[in-house]
Amino acid sequence: MTFLFDIGNVLLKLHFENYRAKVLGDANAPLPDKLGILKDPYETGQISDDEFVTKSLQILKSNLSPQEYTEAWQNIFSPNDPMWEVVEKLQTDGHRLILFSNTNALHSTFFMKKYEVFQYFPHHHFSQEVGAIKPHDDFYQKAVDTYDLIPAETAYLDDLPENIATGKAFGFQSWQYDFNDHASCLDWLKSLGI
Repeated sequence: MTFLFDIGNVLLKLHFENYRAKVLGDANAPLPDKLGILKDPYETGQISDDEFVTKSLQILKSNLSPQEYTEAWQNIFSPNDPMWEVVEKLQTDGHRLILFSNTNALHSTFFMKKYEVFQYFPHHHFSQEVGAIKPHDDFYQKAVDTYDLIPAETAYLDDLPENIATGKAFGFQSWQYDFNDHASCLDWLKSLGI
């Protein structure tokens, strides 16, 4: 079976409070709306790393250096150990594993090197590289075409309901993951015969 794994809040927990604390001085402070406008263009590869960092610093009116900002942007991850155990078992049992994520180059180059779990994924389907973003159909269709996915034989794990809805529309066996209820995911995997 082929498994498509989202990364954020599935394989890695996200801690954007670390980023806010560093760039705004307050872990609970809201980010400027203008910063959100950069997300989709950056995660679909339409703007470069340097352009993203420069524009972000301008919007934030920050005195951080580009290097300091980059480190703050990357320092938002921690491992979700129970899911790593699942990945290791799936890999040992011979399933095909594909990373399936909206992400950006500063994040992906960082976490791919830092966390050993990613050695188990020979393939990745990243928004910044394919020029499409979840939950839009073209992100999923490009994966079907690239990896010759057979939807009925494809399991998909993601934390966001809108992404799962598209996965189900494509016929993937889809699970909305909640790291606070990992046991339910294990039950779902058992229902698949895993």
